[in-house]
Amino acid sequence: MAKISFTASRAHVAQGALVELERRYGRCDAVEADFIVALGGDGFMLHTLHDTQHLDTPVYGMNRGTVGFLMNAYAAEGLIERLEAAEEEVITPLAMRAITADGAKHDALAINEVSLLRAGPQVAKLRISVDGRVRMEELVADGALVSTPAGSTAYNYSAHGPIVPVGSEVLALTAMSAFRPRRWRGALLPSTAEVRFDVLQPDKRPVMAEADSRSSVRNAVTVIIRSEPRLRHRILFDPGHGLEERLIREQFV
Repeated sequence: MAKISFTASRAHVAQGALVELERRYGRCDAVEADFIVALGGDGFMLHTLHDTQHLDTPVYGMNRGTVGFLMNAYAAEGLIERLEAAEEEVITPLAMRAITADGAKHDALAINEVSLLRAGPQVAKLRISVDGRVRMEELVADGALVSTPAGSTAYNYSAHGPIVPVGSEVLALTAMSAFRPRRWRGALLPSTAEVRFDVLQPDKRPVMAEADSRSSVRNAVTVIIRSEPRLRHRILFDPGHGLEERLIREQFV
């Protein structure tokens, strides 16, 4: 019988599901498991993927939260059969290095996106370079983000960025409420690109950098973002409900 490690968010409904599933299928440490089952919403799924990134164990999410874009429908029955029939999607994270005014370097990984947000009353001013070449001398906006295809329906989509097909090896660079250049919403870049943001007037216009809304760095002056192909996350979906299908379906809601 397959060994399953269950993990759940703090939500009451998720904790109840955890008790029921461990009663049915047993309890196993993640290091020894064949599958990891995450119970919660998308935020908890990202949390689980980050926490288990040192393992090569596939993660199957069941929705006991709100959005559930990365999750499968919840059912206590037939879990072994669902896991064995599941389709696997492999995604690679983004690596962020944020440098603050005192020269400190802060490294973090993001599965969905790395975002730069104004941290004061005035809009941010950013210089954008791609692979060492300045592409925009000054972006005046509330912020900007770089998104993976898997994360393109999350914060990126809310900021009016494009939905990027899985497997396209493309990153989305999206501006948030751009003031200058007027209505500029961003660009599509190859996944191999290294994107650098330099914060202009950081004392007057402070900026915060975030990786998946988990790792926050205040007073960032330089943020460098690139794909990290040496790491991979294996996510399982029920047949016919994989990430590619979900990305397509999202565009016709």
